[in-house]
Amino acid sequence: MGYGIKVLIEGEYALFTRPELKVERYSYDFITPSAARGILESIYWRPQIKWKINKIHVLRKPEFTTILRNEVNSKIFDTEVKSLMTNQKGAKGYIDTTRSIQQRSSTILKNVKYVIEAEFFMTGVNSKEGDTPEKHYNIMLRRLRNGQYFHKAYLGCREFPAKVTLLEGECPKSELVGEQDYGMMLYDMDYSDKHNIIPIFFRAKMVNGVIDLNEVEKVR
Repeated sequence: MGYGIKVLIEGEYALFTRPELKVERYSYDFITPSAARGILESIYWRPQIKWKINKIHVLRKPEFTTILRNEVNSKIFDTEVKSLMTNQKGAKGYIDTTRSIQQRSSTILKNVKYVIEAEFFMTGVNSKEGDTPEKHYNIMLRRLRNGQYFHKAYLGCREFPAKVTLLEGECPKSELVGEQDYGMMLYDMDYSDKHNIIPIFFRAKMVNGVIDLNEVEKVR
């Protein structure tokens, strides 16, 4: 049995980067299931539970704007970190942004508003006596009502914060009417093999502003 919850998510800007357009970033038309899961996990996560997104309600029509963002053009590799851990000479665990910074164009969403319907399941990992679904459910409700979180929720990128509130009444009506097909969209990442992380996609079909994820076919 899953324990369901509805949250209202709002933000001034959002960027859910399409993987095929990640150099000059371009956002999907609405929040991805993995980004929605990440927002819930930012509020409450434990190894004993796993969040599943059931429905995404897109309350506002997608509206785009283009901005310039400062990004770094290099990475810190794990070999550098290992060298630091063993005190090897010449190793550095930082990026010099005065040398590695560059401006890139990003096409982002603005004035977004979503309702996420989700539930969680017990994983059986690190279970203890008294570790019940009701316990985790009530903790999540309390954290949402009190505005508590593990880290600040964001909409695709950390510079785009999200306002997250518990929705206890009816879901607001969407501005979108009819059926829309948004094509293939990122669903989540499969981390079961840490040496071979695989993206999972699905066909995003919306009916009156709602994407029902319970019956979608997933493609790897």
